Amino acid sequence: MTIEVDDDVKEMIIAEGIDYRLSTTCSGPALVPTLIKPAKDTDEKIQIGDQTLYISTVQLNFVSRITMDMVYDPEKIFSCPALSSLRGLY
Repeated sequence: MTIEVDDDVKEMIIAEGIDYRLSTTCSGPALVPTLIKPAKDTDEKIQIGDQTLYISTVQLNFVSRITMDMVYDPEKIFSCPALSSLRGLY
């Protein structure tokens, strides 16, 4: 399966110089830094410049395109129980 990554997402990842992961959250897919949601060995990997975009195996079944509207909201990301255990670490 080929997953398309929008140019503005690629530009953001390159500009920030950090790896990202498309992960499953309470509100659906969320594009989060791997500092918040670390990559797993089972993730699909897409090289974006010097960075890597990881895609969870769960999301591989549902997503064909990664867009800017998937970027996490830093104000709400830790309200999801799936990520709340990381609150205060980042």
